Amino acid sequence: MTILVTGAAGYLGNQTVKQLVARGRPVRALARKRSKAALRLADVAERIDILEGDVTVPESLAPAMRDVSAVIHYVAIAMEKGGQTYESVNYQGTVNVLNAAEAAGVKRFINMSQNGASSDLPYRFLASKGRAQEYVAASNMQWTALRPSAIFGPQDEFFNTFARLLKVTPLVFPLIGGGKAEFQPVSVYDVVEAVLRCLDDESTVGAELALGGPEALTLGEIERRIIGAMNTWRLLVPVPVGLLRPAVVAMQALLPGSPVSTSLLDLLAVANTVPDNALVSRFGMKPIPFAGEHIQYLNDNTLGDTVAKFLCNATIN
Repeated sequence: MTILVTGAAGYLGNQTVKQLVARGRPVRALARKRSKAALRLADVAERIDILEGDVTVPESLAPAMRDVSAVIHYVAIAMEKGGQTYESVNYQGTVNVLNAAEAAGVKRFINMSQNGASSDLPYRFLASKGRAQEYVAASNMQWTALRPSAIFGPQDEFFNTFARLLKVTPLVFPLIGGGKAEFQPVSVYDVVEAVLRCLDDESTVGAELALGGPEALTLGEIERRIIGAMNTWRLLVPVPVGLLRPAVVAMQALLPGSPVSTSLLDLLAVANTVPDNALVSRFGMKPIPFAGEHIQYLNDNTLGDTVAKFLCNATIN
């Protein structure tokens, strides 16, 4: 039977669809904008079913669930834009997808949660993801939740944002919050591999699995690696988060594709590392490092793409 991938136009979603196709699995891709999904899935479009649907509109989901054996749920927002909120998309959207799956008799549900997500946190993004996973866990579905640290790879929004900002900030670059925030960057390819292994592994049912790369890095180390990968140089100047906040507020107000939000700034206070990395302990994988050839995709960012993203919120394929 068919595997449904929600958020198929996103970078996790389109990579998952392509891998499922490569492994001969029947796939249905669900996206809020069919045009974006068609662009990113052009090379496999003739072998999949692409449907348009909005997780915040429950009635749009039923057609996507027909003859589906498993749902891989990716839809989430890291920044609130255009009336979309963490509560409506990350939480209620997950509720709507799961309810539609249950109503259609789907049994298997893979939920992409977030490292550190918890409903009792004061950070709305992490709280929304935590509430969503609580709803999934309380269901009768055969569920598995994956909780990755920051995901890197072509089309990612976090690390590519630094690369784009480097295009428009000559000589000096802010070392945000002194560069002390901790992450354990994990490759999109490793995350997708973990998802696909979970699909047919009954031992992962009812498990919440944290995913991370092979090393924990401070934000300062990440910035330096990005600068090095792009063969450029900047004087890194430590800037407290509080001093950056007014500039971020202005960018949110003026730029349709603002590269950052105040809510994301707040998350720098939460360590994003993975003490028990399921990629190693559960799947026996050797995680891809945030280094060398694996981050050369950052060089694909051009000044034109940067302007189009920030000023028009354009899709950068």
